[in-house]
Amino acid sequence: MIRVKINQLQEGCILAEEIIGKTKKTIVPKNTVLNANLLQVLEKFLIEDVYVESVLANGDIFKPNEIIEQRHHSSNEKKEEIVPLYLKAVQQYKKVFQTWQSGSPVDIGKIRAIIIPLLDKLIDNRSELLTLYRYTTKEEYLYHHAISVGVLSGFLAKHLHYSKGDCYQIALAGILCDCGMAKISEKILMKKSALTAEEYKEIKQHTVFGYKMIQKIPSLKEGVKLAVLQHHERNDGTGYPFGIHEKQIHPYSKIIAVADIYHAMISERLYRRKQSPFKALEQIQIDNFGKVSMEAAQILLDSLTTFNVGTKVKLSNGEIAEIIFIQRKEPTRPIVKTINTNEFISLSEQRNMYIEEVIYDH
Repeated sequence: MIRVKINQLQEGCILAEEIIGKTKKTIVPKNTVLNANLLQVLEKFLIEDVYVESVLANGDIFKPNEIIEQRHHSSNEKKEEIVPLYLKAVQQYKKVFQTWQSGSPVDIGKIRAIIIPLLDKLIDNRSELLTLYRYTTKEEYLYHHAISVGVLSGFLAKHLHYSKGDCYQIALAGILCDCGMAKISEKILMKKSALTAEEYKEIKQHTVFGYKMIQKIPSLKEGVKLAVLQHHERNDGTGYPFGIHEKQIHPYSKIIAVADIYHAMISERLYRRKQSPFKALEQIQIDNFGKVSMEAAQILLDSLTTFNVGTKVKLSNGEIAEIIFIQRKEPTRPIVKTINTNEFISLSEQRNMYIEEVIYDH
């Protein structure tokens, strides 16, 4: 990470340390991708300099004219490798997606080269994998979503005890699940407000378009092709495109469905604000009970809530707190003690408050 004066910053810079105001409240959290609006906020708060990553959100190296200080992430060098690798994968997928929009066929060799090295790095690196969503920007949501669903699906497959080969195939299904979006009107894809019924009907065609794009690729298992077609089907028959039920849905499709719903909920999108991963998983368990694989959702929940007593978390009201007691029935809602005021809060009683994120000490 590097420390620079704010006049050196540009859109796409990623904060490496949170920015705290004079009242000790967080102004901008760590890992935020800076945009024009936030750059103005920093000026208004008279912030002089900040720590940012040495790579921009689009994967390019950040080259300011003047650097005050250069520091390595103290935890390990892994983070510095993973973030640029992830951002590079997003940009590589974006280029490939644009070729599909122009009518080019799917080159499966290129897709493998984008997702497999990243999955190899992340499959055993849970904390990095589960925090990549912070780098998603609403303008490039579609490309971040494809990469994230790919690695999340491979991760879930491993924890569901699939073979390494199957994990790779399932990751390929994840990255390809929205390839059919390339055949949808760009006006609809980039729309900043909620979709009309007619537009939503067109969006729903992406599963069939995607299946047609990959159905003749011999190196892809049938399950991968079905996952692209079926990842919006639901166990109770309320999904699309065919409204089929649980027994007719391929197991790969059920994994992709959970990764797809989860990443969509925790990402900032053109027409919807993101949710905390903890709140998203609670909601998946309530709203999608009987619709999606609860086994896959439980793996995400278990992976997110491997708290210990003493783990520091950020709450939805911006306060930093320490976990004091973990409720076995509701692991996302422990009892916490705020750092500033030493107040004890039981999140299972305070339903309007929730954990925003875990603070990993680097």
